[in-house]
Amino acid sequence: MNILGYMQKVGRALMVPVAVLPAAAILMGAGYWLDPHGWGVDSQVAAFLIKAGAAVIDNMALLFAVGVTYGMSKDKDGAAALSGLVGWLVLTSLLSPSAVEQITGEVANAAFNNVENQFVGILVGIISAELYNKFSGVELNNALSFFSGRRLVPIVVSIVMMFVAFILMAVWPIIFTGLQSFGEAISGMGDIGAGLYGFFNRLLIPVGLHHALNSVFWFDVAGINDIPNFLAGQDTIVEFAAEGKTAVGTVGMYQAGFFPIMMFGLPGAALAIYTAAKSENKEKIASIMLAASLASFFTGVTEPLEFSFMFVAPLLYVVHAILTGLSVFIAAHMQWMAGFGFSAGLVDMVLSSQNPLARQWYMLLVQGVAFFAIYYFVFLALIKAFDLKTPGRESIVTKKDAKVKKSIDSKELAASYVSALGGRENLMVIDACITRLRLTLKDRRIIKEGELKALGAMGVVKLGESNLQVIIGPQAETIANHMKFAK
Repeated sequence: MNILGYMQKVGRALMVPVAVLPAAAILMGAGYWLDPHGWGVDSQVAAFLIKAGAAVIDNMALLFAVGVTYGMSKDKDGAAALSGLVGWLVLTSLLSPSAVEQITGEVANAAFNNVENQFVGILVGIISAELYNKFSGVELNNALSFFSGRRLVPIVVSIVMMFVAFILMAVWPIIFTGLQSFGEAISGMGDIGAGLYGFFNRLLIPVGLHHALNSVFWFDVAGINDIPNFLAGQDTIVEFAAEGKTAVGTVGMYQAGFFPIMMFGLPGAALAIYTAAKSENKEKIASIMLAASLASFFTGVTEPLEFSFMFVAPLLYVVHAILTGLSVFIAAHMQWMAGFGFSAGLVDMVLSSQNPLARQWYMLLVQGVAFFAIYYFVFLALIKAFDLKTPGRESIVTKKDAKVKKSIDSKELAASYVSALGGRENLMVIDACITRLRLTLKDRRIIKEGELKALGAMGVVKLGESNLQVIIGPQAETIANHMKFAK
């Protein structure tokens, strides 16, 4: 498997632990709404909700270890998740400061006080998953048959993690110092660093590697940890004060600027695409753009809209990435702060508005209105100036091309996707993230892209020689599950 293909595999696995964040966001957001000033001090119910959400946030590193192992395992069995848990417990116990001092006979480096982070969680997940995939089918002789197959994996993981721990005792201080320096360098760039992050966040979406970048800024891989810090609210303020740092006005800077883009900018782009469409195609384009815009506005799910112009008009996508970086820069510079547990849509904005770290969040709405106009006029001007073939500007859509199988159920649709992808025997790996199928194929040359798009696919991304992503929207996981059993 080439590096892009493997990164795709890691990227989709990262979505497993990230998927638990909305639970924390809802619980903590409701708690802050109930007690917007005391944050649990003046309301037992609010305290209950905030602490329940904090249970998720405080254990994100562990969730990464378990989630990545499960997500990268070949059969998504619970034994894989258990192996990740075992790997995490063994490794973090051996790398605790007290254990390091006892084993080495020397005072532990300060880096070992910070070993329970998402970077180590991801490392544990990758190693545990690879061991699971290799050893879960091993059959031992009769005397040891009880420990065959999946039961063998936690034992193997435990042993391997002992060796990994010895290696990390030597290299973890170097790795930690490097990650910390990177985080400090980006943080030191302030609003400019936030803007650069916003730009590269969008630029990496076509190949699905934005999740890896997000883990650096949104979690504790390089010491930034923006999402957990924001969701923790008052606890973060107290912690930062004790460390002599400022939380208000800085925590959330890698999140806030996405709200104007997802809630307003992209819907503005959708309106421009509709306006530029040929008159005979407007009705069809209106329904597609409206559905994608509502998803982007309310939930922050942008891929259905972005993939509608990403490949047919790459210039627009580069402009979109630049405008996203600009929006994140402006919000960080003005210190208009809001955060999210899932994505930067209206639901998360409402939930985060009473967070003690939210700061002039309503100005993001004003900024959003401005970006709606910018996206609309810039996109419309570029589409017309360069005659870009955005949806609705291609040749006339015939009834045959535009037919929508309204009565088809998800199982039938999955079977149709399997057929368009060369049959079940051509599909080596079937997986999905929020909006896209992530596939590994025996022979990618035999897929039928026209049929995929006729079935509703909004884009097809080719990675390496055998990996393929098919963007189909929020129903991706359901379709992927049915595809595994399709004939």
